[in-house]
Amino acid sequence: MQKKNLLALIALLFCYQITIAQNPKKPNAVEIYNQIQKLNFLGSVLYIAAHPDDENTRLISYLSNEQKARTGYLSLTRGDGGQNLIGTQLRELLGVIRTQELIEARKIDGGEQFFSRANDFGFSKNPTETLKIWDKEKVLADVVWAIRKFQPDVIVNRFDHRSPGTTHGHHTASAMLSVESFDLANNPTIFPEQLKFVQPWQTKRQFFNTSWWFYGTIEKFNAADKSNLIAIQTGVYYSDLGKSNQEIAALSRSRHQSQGFGSTGARGEETEYLEFINGDALQEKKSLFEGIDTTWNRVKGGKAVGVLLSAIIADFDHNNPSASIPNLAKAYSMIKGLDENLWTPIKLFEVKEIIAACSGLFLEAVAQNQEATPGSTVKLKLEAINRSAASIELLSITTLPEQVKTTKNLALKNNIINNLSLDLKLPESINYTQPYWLEEKGTDGMYAVKQQQSIGIPDIIRDVKVVFTIQINEIEIPFERTVIYKYNDDVKGEVYNYLDIVPEVTTSILDKVLLFKDTKIKYVGVQIKAGKDDIKGNLQLELPQNWHVTPKTIPFSIDKKGTEQIVYFEVTAPNKSEEAVAKSVAFIGNKRFDKEQVIINYDHITKQQVLKSSEAKLIKTDLKTNNERIGYIMGAGDEVPGSLTQIGYTVTLIKPEEITPEKLENFDVIMTGVRAYNTLAALANKQTILFDFVKAGKTMLVQYNTAGDLVTGSIAPYPLKLSSDRVTEEDAEVRFLAPNHPVLNVPNKITSTDFEGWKQEQGLYYPSEYDKAFTPILSSNDKGETPKNGALLIAPYGKGYYIYTGLSFFRELPEGVTGAYKLISNIISLKSTPTIATQKIKP
Repeated sequence: MQKKNLLALIALLFCYQITIAQNPKKPNAVEIYNQIQKLNFLGSVLYIAAHPDDENTRLISYLSNEQKARTGYLSLTRGDGGQNLIGTQLRELLGVIRTQELIEARKIDGGEQFFSRANDFGFSKNPTETLKIWDKEKVLADVVWAIRKFQPDVIVNRFDHRSPGTTHGHHTASAMLSVESFDLANNPTIFPEQLKFVQPWQTKRQFFNTSWWFYGTIEKFNAADKSNLIAIQTGVYYSDLGKSNQEIAALSRSRHQSQGFGSTGARGEETEYLEFINGDALQEKKSLFEGIDTTWNRVKGGKAVGVLLSAIIADFDHNNPSASIPNLAKAYSMIKGLDENLWTPIKLFEVKEIIAACSGLFLEAVAQNQEATPGSTVKLKLEAINRSAASIELLSITTLPEQVKTTKNLALKNNIINNLSLDLKLPESINYTQPYWLEEKGTDGMYAVKQQQSIGIPDIIRDVKVVFTIQINEIEIPFERTVIYKYNDDVKGEVYNYLDIVPEVTTSILDKVLLFKDTKIKYVGVQIKAGKDDIKGNLQLELPQNWHVTPKTIPFSIDKKGTEQIVYFEVTAPNKSEEAVAKSVAFIGNKRFDKEQVIINYDHITKQQVLKSSEAKLIKTDLKTNNERIGYIMGAGDEVPGSLTQIGYTVTLIKPEEITPEKLENFDVIMTGVRAYNTLAALANKQTILFDFVKAGKTMLVQYNTAGDLVTGSIAPYPLKLSSDRVTEEDAEVRFLAPNHPVLNVPNKITSTDFEGWKQEQGLYYPSEYDKAFTPILSSNDKGETPKNGALLIAPYGKGYYIYTGLSFFRELPEGVTGAYKLISNIISLKSTPTIATQKIKP
């Protein structure tokens, strides 16, 4: 076989393997039987959309579980531009969370997950803007690469390629790129550099997964001509699993916790509609695979494999799955002997895991510690047990990436556990554990990925593995297991994580944005964390020469790995206004370490390590503030309280249940975090207290909420209607509707330059209708749109002020946008300002 084809097959197999959870799968007899059925089906569907949570889990589950098809989901982005309902992580860190949520979803519905290099830069109103920021040519190349690599028989698009401007620009762009790639993937002159690893591929047909949503109403959809649509009955009940297809799909959908997509399972009949777009049209409209050979006959020499697998299925004993092991081992040997093709590595992997499941073969490699450094030795505890009467022998154990083979020739007797110990030496050159798409600095629209073979791989690429070579019926079968770390939690029980490769030392500047309002010394704290025992070195804080740092170097010494130490530098800002990036760098000998370790750990996803450049933004500004005391009611989660503390405010977090008149007396300003009125049901009963707080002469600032699922219809003391209006162009011109209003003048003078350098968007979900008591302060709009005037609304109420804003302070303040700091300081200072200027505009 040619080398390029071998590399392609290896890459494909690798992609397939890394979607396996770190928790070992332990399928029951029903699940094993279904896996054998799937082993005997050689058809595939690739579903294509733009974001995590765009996929139709009902259709993916149906295709995977009912049709037994290999089903993949290509999400062009990792969802970096969304909001986060479970924590404060945004941008690339949110993308890491949403990547894992997609991987978890696929484990439930049976699909596989893929991505392009496109970065979710935030909401886009049309595909023209999207494809410009994304770099159309590169994303198109990634879609072609995914098609050539996956070789789908059928492609299904989530969105309509013919309706730009009617939905998120990313949505339409994903469909446009998919349609354009349909024929390009089979053209060897298109992206020929890919052909070192894959071959051209022509998909048989392509569909658009339409629904009533694209028609506006159910009534319009019911009345529409459906002659070009194929109807698929996805409301299947899997009696052997005790679940409907919709119930499985809801469990999958509910993995998207950061987006609040918890779903309730449904039952009964349900129809999905697919509109034919490209390729060979269906004649009978009964199956997406009409005219496609989905048997082993499609593989040269594969007919005998299909015959054997059919016999295994017919003879399968649910009370004794191990009875199938001899024939499954034979099937493995037969598949291995076939000419190399797309299906060989896929089906080899499937049959191996089925053999392990039938025999109760449990193979595991556990590291003594969860973290290790390059060049160190990892002590492993290995477990191997055969829980069947089958004759199984452990021939050898090979550790990767060092590729050291240890011969064992150990008979694995029925239900007798074998615990082994092994040392694994890590190479000095081994890569740190890190999402590979974050290793290099990308652009606003694209991640940078050096290796062509890595593009599309969903998860972190992990190199530390153990290969158990097993012999069954004289047939040698290698089982690869990624090294994990596990421990027992008193509440959760057995907890699994992967082994992470970490630097010898990481550092983190405690405050990511530091504001200097004068030339007084500020203490900048840096946390040092040891990646191994007994580290000694020196720490420096690198800043431009006109920023004075004392001392130049701080020595450190830490005895135990995982231990942290905090040191402080004295920093003095220059006289003039200026922004600078501070970098904390540790030196051990002549080695430079400049990474910060970020751990993302939620129960519903695999624990993640992200290594970022250890930096902070330092800002010298003439920002003026008063000494207001702020009570902050956290909503979905944001970093605004920390940003306000950095300015110099005293900020206290308040739970909704704690809101009482007595509690609020201690504050000058109450602020609600993003989406507080979407996520905090208890707020519905606290509005009278909050409005009385304003009436008494205080200030209340409410940050953006979405129009749907509000916990109360009265989020303001006057009528206020939220909408989906937003300004996504962060550099859109901002016009002052009330230029003499105190909020634009006291204590800081706000000018148009204060809206320069905003990140991702200006704001979102602006009110479209509001009472005449509100004064609209700002107006802006994306190109070609009408003015949006609801970004900042201020209304006097009693002796105080109620303010509603859709401005994206939750993004701008953590990014250190000076103008955002000035504006929010003015908002906070409104409580003692004189009568509001009379300049108004009709709501």
